[in-house]
Amino acid sequence: MDSKMEIKQSTIKAFSYTCLSDCIFQTVVYVIMAITTFLMLFPFYWILITAVKPINEIFAFPPKLWPSSFQWGNFVQAMQASNFNVYFRNSSIVTACATTITVCINLLAGYAFAKYQFAFKNFFFMMVLSTLMIPLQVIMIPNFIIISKLGLVNTYAGLIFPPCAEAFGLFLSRQFMSELPNELIESGRIDGASEFCIFRRIILPNTRSLISVLIIFTVMWRWNDFQWPLIILSDSKMYTVQVGLAMLNGVNYVNWNHLMSAALLSIIPVVVVFFIFQKQFVQGIASTGIKG
Repeated sequence: MDSKMEIKQSTIKAFSYTCLSDCIFQTVVYVIMAITTFLMLFPFYWILITAVKPINEIFAFPPKLWPSSFQWGNFVQAMQASNFNVYFRNSSIVTACATTITVCINLLAGYAFAKYQFAFKNFFFMMVLSTLMIPLQVIMIPNFIIISKLGLVNTYAGLIFPPCAEAFGLFLSRQFMSELPNELIESGRIDGASEFCIFRRIILPNTRSLISVLIIFTVMWRWNDFQWPLIILSDSKMYTVQVGLAMLNGVNYVNWNHLMSAALLSIIPVVVVFFIFQKQFVQGIASTGIKG
């Protein structure tokens, strides 16, 4: 009887110890996650606070984490000071057109490499992937010379077309579409559908998560692109948002209110696009086949 009681007590102690260990572990995990979240969000908080602070509080020491008054007019002044409405329009046109073209190229090329058989397919695919090892700075001058010879400097076409065909999106599309069953394509061919009809009606509906991933990455890349627009643009009427932000940095003085206000406004389109495609984005990153 005593032995049974001892076994029962030892079992209860072991169970209590396990529960306590799990509780401590979860608490540590939550604390680490909270600290990480704070460290990631604090820069955005500081941008917002700096954007609405009075000018005399920006360099106050010790730094003020909460302004004495909110200067919401800084956002309007920032938009008016440097024609930021023009910069937003240019970036919106470039990003929308470039995203559409890039996603179409990646989907079509990825489908061809994944489901079609042709001579030297693997060789061509490896050649495309090898371009990922080439730094962007290496091809900037050749690209500029080509665009200059074509007369596309200071044009939307010069901003949009050169970076449209990129290897990362093609690789992502090819790997995703390789998981799609070939039986879907064969059934479409048996029903007499054309190749483009198969791609449009069978492949695209099963690649919505992939399309969302491509859209988010492309929008983020093209909206935040600075180097290529800086090289190809000399007319201020064609400046994009990122070039416009750089122009706010004066030689002897920087108006931090305007700079932070414009920077905060510039990230809004990317955040909106991410939240629109957030669900499909997570599925696309985690997906290894068809998701029902």
